[in-house]
Amino acid sequence: MSSKISSTALFESIKVMREGTKKRNFAQTVELQLSLKDIDPTKDKRFSGTVRLPHVPRNKLGICLIGDQKHVDEAKSLGLTIDTTDLDSLKKFNKDKKLVKKWAKKYDQLLASDTVLKKVPVVVGPILNRIGRFPQVVSHSEPLDKKIEDIKATVKWQLKKVTDMGAAVGNMEMTDEQLRQNIMMALNFLVSLLKKGWHNLKSVNIKSTMGKPAKIL
Repeated sequence: MSSKISSTALFESIKVMREGTKKRNFAQTVELQLSLKDIDPTKDKRFSGTVRLPHVPRNKLGICLIGDQKHVDEAKSLGLTIDTTDLDSLKKFNKDKKLVKKWAKKYDQLLASDTVLKKVPVVVGPILNRIGRFPQVVSHSEPLDKKIEDIKATVKWQLKKVTDMGAAVGNMEMTDEQLRQNIMMALNFLVSLLKKGWHNLKSVNIKSTMGKPAKIL
């Protein structure tokens, strides 16, 4: 698919974003923000899709693994910066929706071992699905650290009730080329989900946590 945005134009937008960002003593996230046009979320089919970016946008992603003993031990031995829990611990919520929601919302992503995944809704009820925190399955056939890396590098585009969308595509410590690669990968994938492609994009900006939006399209 051909892109409406040249590398030269994108590098210029990245430069403008950097110039408009106040320096802080933390790694500021770079978000791709956009508005759609000629799409009616109440009538048009709502799309959803994920794409793995070339570079991890955010290393500090809040992840919790609902694991079997083997996966919990693997996470500890690898020194992964994720929280772990088990089904017995989840039973303590006693299916209290507010408690489960408060716990789940602390994380960006929940994972569950394939050996326990089907038991999770039985233990906590259907609330995780309703709040968009149903666990992603992990199996013992692939290394846990690789799975975590893939999850950290994955961006999800989903049309909901509004036509404004956003996704973390990088951080200010990345090089301009790394940001360019991530932005184009995320944007081209989104365009592939739109019924009229680039014609459905009204505006596209990039913005750092503490900066001003920089126009791309």
